[in-house]
Amino acid sequence: MTSDVFFASFRARSPGENKLSKIKKLFSESGFNELIDEDDLTAIKVHFGEAGNDTFVSPIFIRPVVDRVKRNMGKPFVTDTATLYNGYRRNAVDHVTTAITHGFGFSVLDAPVIIADGLTGNDHVEVEIEKGHFKTVRIASGIHEADSMIVMSHFKGHCMAGFGGAIKNLAMGCAPPAGKLEQHCAKAMVDTDKCIGCGKCSKACEYYAIHIVDKKSRVDEEKCISCGECAAACPEYAIDFDWEKDVPVFIEKMVEYAYGAVKDKKGKAGYINFLMNITPDCDCAPFSDTPIVPDIGILASKDPVAIDKASVDLVNKQIGIQASMLACNLEEGKDKFRGLWDNVDGNRQLVYGEKIGLGSTDYRLIEI
Repeated sequence: MTSDVFFASFRARSPGENKLSKIKKLFSESGFNELIDEDDLTAIKVHFGEAGNDTFVSPIFIRPVVDRVKRNMGKPFVTDTATLYNGYRRNAVDHVTTAITHGFGFSVLDAPVIIADGLTGNDHVEVEIEKGHFKTVRIASGIHEADSMIVMSHFKGHCMAGFGGAIKNLAMGCAPPAGKLEQHCAKAMVDTDKCIGCGKCSKACEYYAIHIVDKKSRVDEEKCISCGECAAACPEYAIDFDWEKDVPVFIEKMVEYAYGAVKDKKGKAGYINFLMNITPDCDCAPFSDTPIVPDIGILASKDPVAIDKASVDLVNKQIGIQASMLACNLEEGKDKFRGLWDNVDGNRQLVYGEKIGLGSTDYRLIEI
């Protein structure tokens, strides 16, 4: 089945063409008004950005969606879940503090910020999905119990998923830490021939999953959360992942979690992707690298697979920015995310998402 994906470019020559106006128009044209019933508790799923990151979706772009939900007599709240890693969003107190620091205050949003999995990330519901990797998945209570949801995603690269958009925002973003850990199945591996036993990987691991034994690093797989901090710290490039075996499974598990996040929200979920500041990394990184392509525009759809497929296609049509992390594939039409992460096939998200019924890769792009 062909899904409609609505697109608004960033070109503007009048007040009526500014980004806020375009978000409102996308909301209406995409049929999002039909998603919100009177008194709906409506989750607006965002990423508040890790401390040090500055390319998350700005709160001023969230406000028009809040206003549209209220116009439809819904009751919006802006939400995210606790992180698996030790950062500034690990518990609700730190998370809300970070959100407010990044501008997500009530005076800007006109809606409360609620961390969906509770004070310490333990509030969740087991959702039956009966898929290939999971029979049940853990979804944050505040998201599962919401009557409707608008998922607002910053489309960008990701070292293990290839790219992150609506699907990843559903999968990782709607899961508590325990659910995130279930998805992160790729464990770090040490090439002992390269390892010099310097211990930098051990110091970088916040979960004490790496120890020096007989002057070589060893990984405790039960403690490893697949964050990659050890690999980044290794001066000899002696730590890596099994890109052929474990990473494809990680991607499929992620897609199954996305399915579980919206399983009970058929006809009650909409998606908005922002194709701007398209960086190599997730907004969980405590920094923001140079974008890999110019800003493109905003997409909206009721189909998470279709909107991510359209986002990938639009990114690949661009000419890459030479001063960015892109190592290759800068030419128009080339796979930009493979140019960043050559070991990862991000398109597996789309193929597997279609296979399990999350959405369709067949879409019609409608420019407004």
